[in-house]
Amino acid sequence: MGNLRFRKEERLNRKKIMEELFEKGSSFLVFPLKVIHKVHPDPTQTIHQILISAPSKTFKKAVERNLVKRRIREGYRLNKALLTFPKTLCVAYIYVAKEILPSTTIHHSIKASLERLNKV
Repeated sequence: MGNLRFRKEERLNRKKIMEELFEKGSSFLVFPLKVIHKVHPDPTQTIHQILISAPSKTFKKAVERNLVKRRIREGYRLNKALLTFPKTLCVAYIYVAKEILPSTTIHHSIKASLERLNKV
């Protein structure tokens, strides 16, 4: 089954890489998530890094944004073994639905996005 932890190294937190991801990355939609991806610019990086976002314009309360992000993070943590792309990726998950959907829906969309990322 593999390692099911979500470590600090898996978080995308370098501003320069984030800007490059949003400027030059490719994207697709797997409702309720918009997925933006790009090959990691650092060739020494061995772990895929992700960024999770829930818009404050849609979810005014931080509690709701945190719930959505927690569900996305959990779905990624459980399904990250499906991502077998040979190069290291930077991936941004942006929640685009207007309401909070159940965890199972989010998990299915993450699984579908990881399978699609393997084909890119």
